[in-house]
Amino acid sequence: MAGGLGTTGQCGLFEFEVCVADQQRSLIAGETFGQIQVERAVAEFRAGRPAVITAPGGSILALSVEAVDPAMSARLEGLAAGRARLVVPAPRLRHLGMERTDAGAIALPQIDLRRIAALSVDVDARIDAPVAALSPLDAAALELARIALVLPAVITVVVQPDDEAIADLLKVPSAAIEQFRMGEVDELSIVARAPVPLESAPDSEFVIFRGGEGMRDQVAVIVGHPDLSQPVTVRLHSACLTGDLFGSLKCDCGDQLRHTTRFMAENNGGILLYLDQEGRGNGISNKIRAYKLQAQGFDTFDADEVLGFEHDHRSFEFAAVMLKQLGVTSVRVMTNNPVKIAALEFAGLVVASDQRIQGRLTDQNVRYLATKRDRAGHFLDVAADTPPPAHGGAKD
Repeated sequence: MAGGLGTTGQCGLFEFEVCVADQQRSLIAGETFGQIQVERAVAEFRAGRPAVITAPGGSILALSVEAVDPAMSARLEGLAAGRARLVVPAPRLRHLGMERTDAGAIALPQIDLRRIAALSVDVDARIDAPVAALSPLDAAALELARIALVLPAVITVVVQPDDEAIADLLKVPSAAIEQFRMGEVDELSIVARAPVPLESAPDSEFVIFRGGEGMRDQVAVIVGHPDLSQPVTVRLHSACLTGDLFGSLKCDCGDQLRHTTRFMAENNGGILLYLDQEGRGNGISNKIRAYKLQAQGFDTFDADEVLGFEHDHRSFEFAAVMLKQLGVTSVRVMTNNPVKIAALEFAGLVVASDQRIQGRLTDQNVRYLATKRDRAGHFLDVAADTPPPAHGGAKD
């Protein structure tokens, strides 16, 4: 519809879904329909389009701040009529100068692009207005942004379901957003597997799972032929494009990855889970934004806080499900991260032992590793004020 906030056409997406709802539900189990709506909403957010989040008590339009350009700003202005809010997570509010442990909403009497950018991402910005508590719908919008791996700041506007300006927009229940992560774990399944010889582990098989984190594919690399009746050597390795593929000197992920497969090949096999959790669960774009801030002097956690992220947004429930589907019940974990150990134990796996996974220290990563030790409790022996040795230390 001309002047609306979504795509145009003869029939709005929501109207179309009403028309075919019976046919869809005959093919899709009712309990998964909300899950599918969230997946569609994630696609809308990542494409820079708004979605409408619904609940029995009302509805809001939600839009990632990444999508607000001058054209969208003008369209929002007409719909919002001074009622828009900027939803900001607690870490960003703390950076803006507030002592907050929970997210909040800032009134937007006008859709001012400069002000929105300042409150969302600018390093030197400070809060300029009162911060209100979030409504449940606002909280769902912020969770949708996190799932979509966009900046965790969202513009919301209370809307009426019959407003013609939102007729073409996707509608998604807030309850479905709240339940999405656990639902993804339940839907995890193997979709492909094949032998893939590796340089350090020629006898290896790749097993591809779908689900777990936003329906992204996850990989289990089975090295050799581990005895499943005994504790299996396991590593949970979060994807790191910069380190694993390009050899970034800012971390030692690539070293850890290759050392792990070599160790497993030489020690009765094992399973490496290669998890699509780039940037501690924040996504590659936010990771690179954080790298830019690190270049300006922020440590890794402070850089994430500037962007609105807590220290670590990863979850490992789905990793435990992957291991269970492969027949693993007891593990020897190669990790420096106590959270991974606790997550596997909480999921019901027996952690028979854990061991450190070593990588090189460089001038570029030594402060980063020391920060992870000091602020996240990783099991590391590294001093940020000493020259890096040839080997030692680790990142996880």
